[in-house]
Amino acid sequence: MKGTITALVTPFKGQELDEEGLASNIRYQIVNGVNGILVLGSTGEVSTLSPEEQEKCIKIAVREAKGKVQVWVGTGSYCTKMTIEKTQKAQALGADVALIVTPYYNKPTQEGLYRHFEAISKAVQIPIMLYNIPGRCGTNIELGTLLKIAEFPNVMGVKESSGNIQQAGEFIHSISMKYPHFHVFSGDDAFTLPMMSLGAVGIVSVVSNLIPAAIVKQVNAALNGDFISAKEIHHQLLPLYNVAFVETNPVPIKTAMNLCGMPAGECRLPLYALSPNSLNLLKQKLHEMELIKQ
Repeated sequence: MKGTITALVTPFKGQELDEEGLASNIRYQIVNGVNGILVLGSTGEVSTLSPEEQEKCIKIAVREAKGKVQVWVGTGSYCTKMTIEKTQKAQALGADVALIVTPYYNKPTQEGLYRHFEAISKAVQIPIMLYNIPGRCGTNIELGTLLKIAEFPNVMGVKESSGNIQQAGEFIHSISMKYPHFHVFSGDDAFTLPMMSLGAVGIVSVVSNLIPAAIVKQVNAALNGDFISAKEIHHQLLPLYNVAFVETNPVPIKTAMNLCGMPAGECRLPLYALSPNSLNLLKQKLHEMELIKQ
């Protein structure tokens, strides 16, 4: 439970699921050394996928990656009952890990968050990774709540995307001291280096859709304690990290993949194409990094 996990885009062709494109992208990730793949995350536009499409994505991921790298599946929702059903489905289809986002829209209290994850933990056997992203969900998992949730034996860690390095450091220090099985992953590419310097064990990466080998190299250097090399790679990749989030994810990364000839396609509404200024900035960075030639 460490290393580089790629939060995969869901490729489309003419707004239809591109099944071969998804399989091709997964094979590309595996050959470039990632430790795992995640389907049905926010980068995968899960909120726009039908139940049938979600099941197809899980089946493709399991078929292509099971036994080679970890298969993570996003199963969270704002309804505890629905989250349990989705997690049980992912478990039955062969997923290795369920990534469960903090309930969004209904803004539960900290006690509500605890009860939500308690109910899920009791209903499934699959390892669970929490996903804390208050910018999308409107609710932050506080340290005291996370310490209580970490007591559940199948809760293995958290993808921390609050953008708050102090909080991330407190998570790593307080929880890893008490629960060695509980691991913190960075949920933001630009925070991989600082969070791993504090003890995070990896990244659930968006940018690795495009350049998995470079992300793997940075993460492995940090895991091996070679922070000089990790810092050099960080500075090389920081311009791409920044432009990959110039507008709402996954619009920039899918645009970058399209420009580089990779399966991605457009995003589904309500996400829309990059603005002209953002597109020009993205093209400039891709040219500078020699990821596109023309």
